[in-house]
Amino acid sequence: MIISKRITAQLGRLSRSLVVCIALIGAGTSATAQTLKMATIAPDGLAWIKQLRSAMKAIDQETEGRVKFKLYPGGVQGDDSTVLRKMRIGQLQGGALAAGALIRFYTDLQIYNMPLQFKNSNEVQHVRAEMDPGIIDGIKQSGVHVFPLIETGFAYLLSKKPVSKPEDLTNLKVWVPDGDPLGEQLVKLFKVSPVPLNITDVLAALQTGLVDAVAVPPLVAIALQWHNHVDYMMDLPLMYIYSVLAVDGRAMKKISAGDQAVIASHLDPLMKEIDAVNRDDNLKAFEAILSQGVTSIKPSADDLVAWNVVAVDALAAMLAAEEVSQPILDQFLASLEAYRMQAQ
Repeated sequence: MIISKRITAQLGRLSRSLVVCIALIGAGTSATAQTLKMATIAPDGLAWIKQLRSAMKAIDQETEGRVKFKLYPGGVQGDDSTVLRKMRIGQLQGGALAAGALIRFYTDLQIYNMPLQFKNSNEVQHVRAEMDPGIIDGIKQSGVHVFPLIETGFAYLLSKKPVSKPEDLTNLKVWVPDGDPLGEQLVKLFKVSPVPLNITDVLAALQTGLVDAVAVPPLVAIALQWHNHVDYMMDLPLMYIYSVLAVDGRAMKKISAGDQAVIASHLDPLMKEIDAVNRDDNLKAFEAILSQGVTSIKPSADDLVAWNVVAVDALAAMLAAEEVSQPILDQFLASLEAYRMQAQ
């Protein structure tokens, strides 16, 4: 009888301990659940936005609700700099951003943005295959987790006046993204009259004449309807632009390794797919702009020599200002030269 009472008491204590443990486990599960609020200026309804929503839903299901996403497209959370500010204070955890917005985290990420370095998409693909991993790692080391890089495309000059040589840019009222250090640098290099604006204000600026030139990838120009308000497009890729899907590193650290693997299994292949699709769509968009009455201006051989001088000056200026480091510049130039030698 005494043994029975002791056993009963022990079982009671064990039961209470189990209840406490279960409660703690439940609390721990709840504490690790994360909602990642992500923003982008890209309009809702784009194909890749729909794909991103599907991937986010799949991650939610596969992690059994431990990782949820809330996506804010269309610039409702502000431009890239505003999204970054909201990430810093925890209102947002990430977004799809122009890579240039992350310069303060990792200066060398703009190695691809150097003016007039790439001649075509094949060169880009070769160099990126060798250098993307290092750039992604460099950004991550600075506290921002990024997935595979996404091509935005070559920026071409679309203008209301014909431009074929650097001198033609003088006195053009060119839009630059408000607060974009790379845009400010290009303004100094090309000696144009800058008009800093939020991207959402550019269409009205083109319509009213406040801006008479923009340098953007064809796909962007069509998506934002800017091509309807220019007359010329210079057939020379001024610079290569790319984007990133970024998540605050602090938020990622709160997610288990297993759930991070689930996120990567969905978002890594999707970013690579979007990258390839954008590359093809930019080629189509270039032709589409010309088919709608915009005149192509092809620089002459002498013009190209003048543009090459600008390219050399740009490289020297970026290096002197420590906008890019010597080691990554050496790697970039070596990769580019190796491809060109093979392609001969």
